[in-house]
Amino acid sequence: MLGKIFVATALAVTLSGCVVAVGGDHDFDDDSSWKKAQRYNQEQVNKLQMDMTAEDIRTLMGKPDFSESFNKDGQMVQVLFYRTHHDKSDGKTTKEECTPLIFKQNKLVGWGDKAYQYL
Repeated sequence: MLGKIFVATALAVTLSGCVVAVGGDHDFDDDSSWKKAQRYNQEQVNKLQMDMTAEDIRTLMGKPDFSESFNKDGQMVQVLFYRTHHDKSDGKTTKEECTPLIFKQNKLVGWGDKAYQYL
């Protein structure tokens, strides 16, 4: 019995310094991966030029967060979405937190919400 008390006391003393953080809003953590990606994407959007190909963009910015492809008026349209701003702290990236990049016939023809609305 004395041995069990000793083990329990030793565990209590050694584990008393352990802290586990669960949940919460970690906006103070500037090193979080989504913030790094978001900041990087913002910088890359400033480098965009009309007529870049989708492959040029993927080389520059990496894999998009979302993508869409469809045929409109006989032209192939592709939209790549890259996270560029924060909406709410729910741990999920949404299209509303992304900048759309619009391609027609594999050439960049516009980006941003206005360009996406004009589709």
